[in-house]
Amino acid sequence: MDELSRRKMLLAGGTLGALGLLGVASPARAQTAWTWASGGSVAGAGTGSDPNGVWDDEADRVLSAVIERGDVPKVNELLRTWTRNDQPLPGGLPQDLRQFMEKARQLPSWADQNKLDRAAQFNETRGFYLNVLNGIGGGMLSTAIPREARAVYYSKGGADMEDRVAKTSKLGFAVGDLNAYQPDGSVVVEAVKTRLVHAAVRHLLPKSPGWSGTSGGQKIPISQADMLVTWHTLPTFAMRKMLEWDVPISSADSAAYLHLWQVTAHLLGIRDEYIPATWDAANAQSKQLLDPVLGPTPEGVKLTDILLRQLAEQTSPGGLDRPLVNAFARYLVGDQVADWDGIPRAPFWETAVRTVWPKLVAYREGLIKLPLVPQIAWTIDEAARQYILFYLSKGREVHIEIPDTNRPA
Repeated sequence: MDELSRRKMLLAGGTLGALGLLGVASPARAQTAWTWASGGSVAGAGTGSDPNGVWDDEADRVLSAVIERGDVPKVNELLRTWTRNDQPLPGGLPQDLRQFMEKARQLPSWADQNKLDRAAQFNETRGFYLNVLNGIGGGMLSTAIPREARAVYYSKGGADMEDRVAKTSKLGFAVGDLNAYQPDGSVVVEAVKTRLVHAAVRHLLPKSPGWSGTSGGQKIPISQADMLVTWHTLPTFAMRKMLEWDVPISSADSAAYLHLWQVTAHLLGIRDEYIPATWDAANAQSKQLLDPVLGPTPEGVKLTDILLRQLAEQTSPGGLDRPLVNAFARYLVGDQVADWDGIPRAPFWETAVRTVWPKLVAYREGLIKLPLVPQIAWTIDEAARQYILFYLSKGREVHIEIPDTNRPA
């Protein structure tokens, strides 16, 4: 089973345990018919097309040509020098790619720089929560999304999850940076590069026997629906959890944070007719797209184990261990998702996290005084702090690059 023990497979639930031990991937739960109204989007209207059958045609055509011409190594080398929002594209790029990227890097007409600046301030003041939720929480949700788990596992990035996490962190760091959408920021760069990667994966992954045999009939990965599902594991999930934790958030900050992710979704290639215009629209869309597709897969269990092991290794210098990491992940996503991900139980730490995390949040927000925060809270706080250091430092170490192969056999 290559690093995946029988015990971890059984932890993922009866269905996955029974099927996974036979090497058969469990199917995702049935998707519901597309009913979300495009009138709730930033475009205010749309075709009404189910996003499960829509991809990113313009990007896909260009990247297919880049790969077939053998231009990927040259393009990656050139794009390493493109690091700032205001920076011209590197000379020497293929003309078709250059034309596409010049268009793709433009902010939408509805982008509001004042809201983007306010969102940057919000990210600074609420960065502790956002990094934990987008990193650990979003990561655990993503491995419980069968299509995403399989696309990651069978693509080139799935063979080196530390590198994969680093590249994902680089985009997350760019979105959350104080100068994200300023000329010297980098979110436009990293979002466009990620859009190129998605297009390359759509070209390559259908050629992978491993992916084709577990895709549940999907012929092309990373549809508009898939991208929206991932989007909801980030801002929609994070805002919902912060409100559950009673983190004070003004209406202006809430709107600005949503706008930051609306513009980022556009740059990632999500059509405006699918980008929610309000939090109510986002929550309604999340219930239709994300909630029904969550479930267990052998690939997701394996990826979860790798991710949590990396986090536990990062926090170990502070005297922290894997059971605490497991418990914190469970607290963020809930027992059902945690069971699908095969996250082992840690009763002592699960009780501790449930008890002290609300007090830790209240202390950070100035709602209670220090004596009311249990001592064990600082161990949990250190775990979160070490994770944030890990998450942000990873974002600075690598370049998001176009793949030219799938996961090695």
